[in-house]
Amino acid sequence: MQMIDRTKRHRRHAASMGLMAAGVAALLLAGCQREPAAAEAPAPAADATPAATTAYFDWFEYTGRDAAFEAPVPEGSFRNPVLAGFHSDPSVTAANGKFYLVASTFAFFPGIPVFESEDLVHWTQVGNAIHRPGQLDFDGLGMSRGVFAPAIEFHDGTFYVVNTSVDAGGNFIVTAKDPAGPWSDPVWLPTIGGIDPSLFFDDDGKVYILNNDEPEVPVRYDGHRAIWLQEIDIANGKPFGPRKVLIDGGVKPEDNPIWIEGPHIYKVDGWYYLNNAEGGTGPQHSQVILRSRDVWGPYEPYAANPILTQRDLDPNRPLPVTNAGHADLVQGPDGSWWATFLASRNYGVDHYNTGREAFLLPVTWTNGWPVILPRGEGIPYVLPGPSFMKSPAEQAPMTGNFTWRDEFDTVELGKGWMTPRVPKTTWYDGTSRPGWLAIQPLRERLDTKVNPSFYARRQQHQVFEASTAMEVPAAGVAAGLAAFQGDTHWYFLGVRRGEGEAIEVFLEKKAGEGDPEIVARGTADAAKQLSLHIEGNEGRYGFGFDAGDGAGVQWLTRDADGTILSTDVAGGFVGATIGPHARDERAL
Repeated sequence: MQMIDRTKRHRRHAASMGLMAAGVAALLLAGCQREPAAAEAPAPAADATPAATTAYFDWFEYTGRDAAFEAPVPEGSFRNPVLAGFHSDPSVTAANGKFYLVASTFAFFPGIPVFESEDLVHWTQVGNAIHRPGQLDFDGLGMSRGVFAPAIEFHDGTFYVVNTSVDAGGNFIVTAKDPAGPWSDPVWLPTIGGIDPSLFFDDDGKVYILNNDEPEVPVRYDGHRAIWLQEIDIANGKPFGPRKVLIDGGVKPEDNPIWIEGPHIYKVDGWYYLNNAEGGTGPQHSQVILRSRDVWGPYEPYAANPILTQRDLDPNRPLPVTNAGHADLVQGPDGSWWATFLASRNYGVDHYNTGREAFLLPVTWTNGWPVILPRGEGIPYVLPGPSFMKSPAEQAPMTGNFTWRDEFDTVELGKGWMTPRVPKTTWYDGTSRPGWLAIQPLRERLDTKVNPSFYARRQQHQVFEASTAMEVPAAGVAAGLAAFQGDTHWYFLGVRRGEGEAIEVFLEKKAGEGDPEIVARGTADAAKQLSLHIEGNEGRYGFGFDAGDGAGVQWLTRDADGTILSTDVAGGFVGATIGPHARDERAL
């Protein structure tokens, strides 16, 4: 999985030479190659779909062409967002001369990607904190439940990720010596309620856990929450001693602020700084800071809060960045401070198909207070980087305009791919036919609340093209490309066998409750292979196919409503994803 040109690199013979190693068929998803295959893969089902119905995909290619990424990046500068496509709630820590970042994946698996960087700008995914089917289970959940807002810390040789599995277990900690994995099974924290836990390691050896939860007093209004603190025995994962509310409501309780959350504590020059998101994750999102000489408080809010927001700017400005907040701070080797945070790139004022992305800005200390961005200033797309930034400035495929192609020609399937919820069977395989992604189709459609056979990567651009080459599937199977925002909002550009030698290409749409509908159809006579194409231009999507007969791409439509894939329309917290999908229709 890498940046390449359009020339296909056939390495089929090399891939086949590695297929005799025991257990490689189970090395399936991002970060899984670090452990024995048996620990990573779901068990094959006894009634698994027969191999004759396998859907085969030869390659997948994605190209982004956003106007916001057209400006050149000067020497010594970098491009925002640093992680394009939905990578919300980024949390960052420094360890062993590098930086590590985690982000929310909600009900996708593998969950909580772990990224590594030497300079906070160029990020490479090294693993996932949730990478074994036995760690968590998201069955029955909507796509915006599951793992919210992970926080990562490093202390005394161990990485800690503390997180909430919403509606599926509560708060937990996983640990690893190597950020690439393996990561431990969850250590559950049944006495810690609410969401957004984080850890603070004080310099006296004590460790604390913070979290958002309901206040001590009766809830006065919708969104009334508090930030709590408790000491924790980190060796055993056991909170103990008194719990205390550090913030009730927010920095101005008299204004009834909503959703104080995402707390982090840092100790700088004898001060404890309490950093929090406030205002919800929509356009009113913001970041606020407080400080105290004692970890237990009382905490004094900064008079010029918020230290980050975009809510005061003109919503009709060109190339807007909105929803900014949920920040985490980290110090660089040169003493400078930086903030990672989530924000969205909108079109049509309210729409954003790419979800909440990860941005980076420098932190300026003003009279003892950290400020991420002065109020009223817009978040820049290009800005000077850290003094320790590496060259060159190219950040693809994490951000910017680029072409990215996966030939499916490695034993391990690539990092960055995900699937909705946790698979219970090994329906995806990169080994049975070298150089092809093999999908054993499940019966579940994309609107299921369990795991459909959909292999997804993030949409990272407002203007993009995505395509794949595939064999025409066997009778009784529909296979193709899906554009998926969640269970209730998606498109499926599918291929199935029709009457006689005819091959049907169809576009299926779901936009809300009720059954999906077929909105367009085409035919490809006697084709053995097809390439499928999706193009997006903000709120307009096109869906087509090429039968290899010289006619080029035949578009079923180039004017489908792409706003149904926008987070503001579909609801929830994720962004759109795209990728191969297959389903067994014999029982439908």
